[in-house]
Amino acid sequence: MSIQEKQQEIIDEFIVFDDWMDKYEYIIDLGKELPKIAEDKKTTDRIIEGCQSRVWLDSEFLDNKLVFSADADAIITKGIIALLIRVLNNESPENIASANLFFIDEIGLKEHLSPTRANGLLSMVNRMKMDAIKRV
Repeated sequence: MSIQEKQQEIIDEFIVFDDWMDKYEYIIDLGKELPKIAEDKKTTDRIIEGCQSRVWLDSEFLDNKLVFSADADAIITKGIIALLIRVLNNESPENIASANLFFIDEIGLKEHLSPTRANGLLSMVNRMKMDAIKRV
């Protein structure tokens, strides 16, 4: 499944929810399903700067694809990084670096986050893209 197809799948899932409380609950559920980063990888160099809460992100380069794992100490943030990983995981660095993450605007995520969480979202996207650029 392409990055675009994964994003469309997320958009289609969010359409069924009428209000943002339901969408937040869905994001929280996604965070609960996130495969956690190994405890020994919860190091300061893996913390994403610019997030209100602590978010650890690790990327491994396997079979010419980036494989991400993460954890966060805030449940909404954990769900947000889970969404990003769902879209970008197991993709080539080139595809990640050039990806237009349109689903964020389509589902209204950025406009329904506090300014600090919106900055954190941007920091997460930037970090994942930078990890990809390092591998190109």
